[in-house]
Amino acid sequence: MSAIAVMLIAMGVADAVRRLTRPVWVPAVVAPAAVAVCAALSGLWHRGDVVLLAIAAAAGVGWVLLGARAERSGEHEGAPLAVFGLALAALILLSGWASDVDGLVGRWSAWVEVPGIGDVGPNRLLMIVGAVLLQFITGNQLVRLVLGSVGAVKPEGQPQPSDRLKGGRLLGPMERTLIFGLGLAGQLAAATAVVAAKSIIRFPEINAAKARENGNIGIDAVTEYFLVGSFASWIIALGGLALAQ
Repeated sequence: MSAIAVMLIAMGVADAVRRLTRPVWVPAVVAPAAVAVCAALSGLWHRGDVVLLAIAAAAGVGWVLLGARAERSGEHEGAPLAVFGLALAALILLSGWASDVDGLVGRWSAWVEVPGIGDVGPNRLLMIVGAVLLQFITGNQLVRLVLGSVGAVKPEGQPQPSDRLKGGRLLGPMERTLIFGLGLAGQLAAATAVVAAKSIIRFPEINAAKARENGNIGIDAVTEYFLVGSFASWIIALGGLALAQ
């Protein structure tokens, strides 16, 4: 599963760069470069690793380019989602070719004595890093693509359901990271409490949209946006937790 971790790390780094630079070719180059750096640090240079890393690099480039096109046009949101899903499925099905993480990452994980890290093997440590990065910008991108694919996000320039739900881009990563961390700590009951608390806190804000309509955005659009976005966000957090476990 090391190649999956490398792909998630590469996509996370590329998405962060895409938010900092305008030319789309920059993150498109960063994605395969991040794959190469992770492979070098982790000692993943066996024959089977090369095939898996090539899939991860190609998926990273496709994710960046197709995601940027979907953002500009407001269409074809399913294309980057398909790239992400197919690459993940392929790397899982071919995971038997992957070798164990070694190199600098393996030596560092055995040497460090930081609580919670020193007892984690290098394979799981690399996956945890990838799963954590998944919860931030890449997770937001996945949620937005899902919302766009079901029509819950309007074309650019029109009133958005998110106008009624402030702070979603910040609350989403915080919520996913909290659920992920609680799950790693074995506190799944506390993670479900976070989910319930969000629904309770957000309900008055959603209900108030009835009296404060913005253009064509009504309570139904806001509710759909909230429900689809929340469930997509929770699936990302739980999916990352499943990989890290």
